[in-house]
Amino acid sequence: MPTTADAPKCFAQVGDRRIVDWILSALRAGGVDRITFVGGYRIDSIRAAYPDLDFIENPQWETTNILGSLMCAQGRMDAGFVSSYADIVYRADAVRRLLAARDPITLVVDTAWRARYAPRSQHPPTDGEKVVVANHIVQRIHRDIDPDHAHGEFIGLAKFTVEGAAMLRSAWAQHQAKTDGGPFRGATSIGNAYMIQLLQQMIEDGVSIAHIDIDGGYHEIDTQEDFDLARAAHTAGERWG
Repeated sequence: MPTTADAPKCFAQVGDRRIVDWILSALRAGGVDRITFVGGYRIDSIRAAYPDLDFIENPQWETTNILGSLMCAQGRMDAGFVSSYADIVYRADAVRRLLAARDPITLVVDTAWRARYAPRSQHPPTDGEKVVVANHIVQRIHRDIDPDHAHGEFIGLAKFTVEGAAMLRSAWAQHQAKTDGGPFRGATSIGNAYMIQLLQQMIEDGVSIAHIDIDGGYHEIDTQEDFDLARAAHTAGERWG
């Protein structure tokens, strides 16, 4: 707010493009040609503006979180997929490198994340979706990781192969049944959890999750301050897509 008062967050314009335009450009230039948009808030506006996309509506968007929205698309996961948050901007090279990864599940991690957090007064480093890694495998993914011990921050861009997608759906079904509508890893329910909460659960259950690293070239746009910082970066010459 106030940018999102009458439009979805992904419509916020950074430079000459909306956030969603930067994302679509990066995905397509990186090699992703069929794109499904999962949404809820003002989804009709997005459908009207982007008729070439496939759409899935999350009817419970007001009471669910990232993970619940992602799992609305379970029926599109059979062939494997790339998932992206819709409030981030990044470069096509990250997508190309991600598509080349062979592991069942691979996350994109920004190792220059501390510099990006320096001017963010509303989002301290303790808010970052940080990772600890060893031998190219994510050992832990959590907000409460000590920033000084973090390898980097998961940017919200990930790849699941056919095998990886099956692992994700299996973990979702297993823990959905186990919690039976109750709390899940600090969230009020698994549907109201963050994606990283299920990923961490999968790690603890023995699933191997790989990572590829980028050195900046990424912005999260979660607050008005973030919006201003991204626009300032664009004015200074930074580009995504």
